[in-house]
Amino acid sequence: MTLIRLDAVAGRPQLHGLGEAPEALLAEAVRSTRGPVVVMIHGYKFIPGHPRRCPHRHILGLERRRPCRKALSWPRALGFTGAARDEGLGLAFGWHARGTLWDAWRRAEAAGAALAQVAEVLRAAAPERPVHVVAHSLGARVALAAMARAPAGTFGRALLLAGAEFASSAEAALAAPGGRAAELVNVTSRENLLFDLLLETLVAPPRRGDVTLGRGLAQGPRRLTLRLEDAHTLAALGRHGFSVAPPERRVCHWSAYLRPGVFDLYRALLRAPASTPLASLAAAVAPPITAMHPHAPLPSAAGAPS
Repeated sequence: MTLIRLDAVAGRPQLHGLGEAPEALLAEAVRSTRGPVVVMIHGYKFIPGHPRRCPHRHILGLERRRPCRKALSWPRALGFTGAARDEGLGLAFGWHARGTLWDAWRRAEAAGAALAQVAEVLRAAAPERPVHVVAHSLGARVALAAMARAPAGTFGRALLLAGAEFASSAEAALAAPGGRAAELVNVTSRENLLFDLLLETLVAPPRRGDVTLGRGLAQGPRRLTLRLEDAHTLAALGRHGFSVAPPERRVCHWSAYLRPGVFDLYRALLRAPASTPLASLAAAVAPPITAMHPHAPLPSAAGAPS
């Protein structure tokens, strides 16, 4: 067994389609498998059990469903196919993300509480295996809410793809006990800028002046921002063996997981953390320093950054 389907229901985790508590199955699964433990979290507009919008029949399913171009199988792309015992344990995590944006925003935090309970069970059963996360859009809010509530040392790497959450929430999650050992990879692209601006307009931020993850996350330890529209970043990833295609559209909320080549990168980040250290990648994708002309005037105080 390499893939377990879970849903958040009223702030508690349940086995998808069964309505049963998952604790016993989770503990058995994490003890009987080898390899990474990866939670996959969808974003807005999905709801488990919906005839057309169920995430377990879409991006969290094992098969790509035609003709929807966005229905790329995350479990299969990350290597959870059931072919080998050492594939690890994949957790497809569904939650009620339909309705208004504000409704989904509130439910995302409750879903995070349910995910924290899942993480606690996994931590207790196999404390040597960190829980990794890959989440898209509002799923990033679910992941960070779980990290803020989980026991110390629970989470490993969190890949947030076009995350619909504010930067201060990420900072708080990294500072919480459950996130103090975690590494955060913030995957952004200018293709998502419209959605970032809409979120900042429609949802009150945790603190004044806060911006979304796509618009800014302070540099620091245990974090890396990958700007997938940036030619220098794509070239640096290419030198590390990850050929990620350039943007095809000016506006696209799904580019962070549909772009050709991105799942080769995500699979390596989640399955081989020791071979993909964030410090090395951060140094590679850092913008080049442009030498200042020796006679160029220094910026005036009025134009200097504050």
